[in-house]
Amino acid sequence: MLQGSSVDNSGPSFTPLVVLELASDAKEETIAWLMGRIKDQQQNGGAELLVEQLGPGVSTQEKYNPNIFLVGASWQRLLSGAEDLGLFKEFSDGSMRAFTCANKLNFKEFKGDGDSFLSMAECQYIIKHELDTLRAKDETHVPGYTQTKLYPGKSIVRRLQSKGILIQMFPLHEKEALKRLSFSWYKKVKLSLQPLDDIKHYYGEGQALYFGFLEYFTFALVPLALIGVPYYLFDLDDYDRYVIYAVFNLVWCTVILELWKRFSASLAYRWGTLSRKKAFEEPRPGFHGVLGFNPVTGREEPLYPNTKRQLRVYLVSLPFVLLCLYLSFCVMMIYFLMEGWALSVHDEEPTFWTGILLFIPSIIYAVVIEIMNLIYRYAAEFLTEWENHRLESSYQNHLVLKVLVVSINDLLSLATLLITSQILNQFMEAFLPYWLQRRRNKKMIHKVRKIRTLEGKELPLTEQVRLEAHMSTYLGTFDDYLELFLLFGYVSLFSCVYPLAAVLVVLNNITEVYSDAFKMCHVFKRPFSDPAADIGVWQLAFETMSVIAVVTNCALIGMSPQVKTYFLDSETQLILWTVAVEHVLLAFKFILTFVIPDVPKHIQIKLARLEFESLEALKKKVKQY
Repeated sequence: MLQGSSVDNSGPSFTPLVVLELASDAKEETIAWLMGRIKDQQQNGGAELLVEQLGPGVSTQEKYNPNIFLVGASWQRLLSGAEDLGLFKEFSDGSMRAFTCANKLNFKEFKGDGDSFLSMAECQYIIKHELDTLRAKDETHVPGYTQTKLYPGKSIVRRLQSKGILIQMFPLHEKEALKRLSFSWYKKVKLSLQPLDDIKHYYGEGQALYFGFLEYFTFALVPLALIGVPYYLFDLDDYDRYVIYAVFNLVWCTVILELWKRFSASLAYRWGTLSRKKAFEEPRPGFHGVLGFNPVTGREEPLYPNTKRQLRVYLVSLPFVLLCLYLSFCVMMIYFLMEGWALSVHDEEPTFWTGILLFIPSIIYAVVIEIMNLIYRYAAEFLTEWENHRLESSYQNHLVLKVLVVSINDLLSLATLLITSQILNQFMEAFLPYWLQRRRNKKMIHKVRKIRTLEGKELPLTEQVRLEAHMSTYLGTFDDYLELFLLFGYVSLFSCVYPLAAVLVVLNNITEVYSDAFKMCHVFKRPFSDPAADIGVWQLAFETMSVIAVVTNCALIGMSPQVKTYFLDSETQLILWTVAVEHVLLAFKFILTFVIPDVPKHIQIKLARLEFESLEALKKKVKQY
């Protein structure tokens, strides 16, 4: 057991922010070395943070892991960390500027010692960054584990996690703040927008942008749904109305994505992430290589040849993705054969049971696709990790590209597959995690209640930490954005064929808002904040889908019987007209993209003013020398 201070029910000597759980059989030598590196000063290669061991609490009669540690920091350390990370905060003149300790009194919300200047989510993000950037110095192996090799520049936390020595690292929930957020977010039945600022304050900008996009996408679907209902109910097959609906669909795709960029820019500016410089983004924790010096910043960090990474991408990852795409295409062909067989059976002798049989191929296909996507997702993550990307943004871009290439096949069936896949998603994302978490919580609370009656009392810190340690881990917004991408594909590609798609997606999104909010508050551990300025590579994915939608809708119009009656004598002329219309619509789409600015004018002015003031300050500084 590590000798030192421990946290009992009276609480730690500092505000606990992050929890580190090591393996119960971790070597004392290893624990002492890790705690020493965390506490050591920055100039010595440490993180200069505060650490205390969690005590046994009330569950002394039960088996528990003694190697759980609470990590915090002094306010001065957190403020210096905020400066190192370039966090933007509101200045006294109302603009958003990078925080500096030397200029701290000129920031609007800085009062007294600044102990309320940073949100808890920002403090936890700073601590995570400091722990992630702990790198080996001259150690050749992890103390106590001679087989676990280290080399200068290797991420310590990453190495310990990969070997199972460090089980998990997670930020703590704020019980009172979580109660207030839950009430304003989903517990109170109301017809109003989500509390995005409160979500940002508690979970960070990345999570708030996801819920903002989910809400925006839902409202944007309403006009398309209102137009689609009469088309579906009254079976309007008139050619002119059909074309009008398809053109409206294409304009709608472009306009909502351009307006979202403006809306997200406004949110990101208000939250201080729009202006953050990412040119000198630090390496991601999983990046490894020979320790050297960054040629731009001069900082010591791992270096890895880009040629070697490209060879891995093009000689291994790309062939694997193409193979998976081929297998996915084969499964789709089998589905079409099954569907054709079911239709032939029903046409020969229509009965109630043959009517049920028509839905079976789509249900089987949806289940198979979910299983294949799950397996492929693990493989894609492994390959992207193996490619060893330096930046987190590059890692995410390559992972998203791999997953999207195969996920496009999910869009090649319509109504039944859409409904079936959404039912499966709601079950897998909401009901199953909730049921599993209820089982875990009951076991943990039962242990606590054996010794202490908790009715009417708050859970002690030690039990609260252990309870959160057993909660499910939130894996990020990747799967959430992927689901919205597929739903956007259903609507943009095929809503003119199946107009009810927009209605079904609206209903799905409404339930998604409440189920996701519930899961964030009660099922998952609190995720670390992600200071995002936009939805990242997903914006490009949605825009690419909107371009594909132009081709798809024009092809569907060209294949319709009404259009073919105008070109009975020449099929070549029909193709030429279809391609011409497609080019006109694409040109119109790109004109709209150019006309609608990505960033509102008033924000552009503020950003330009800030850049001008920075240049003026630099000129004055140069003159002084």
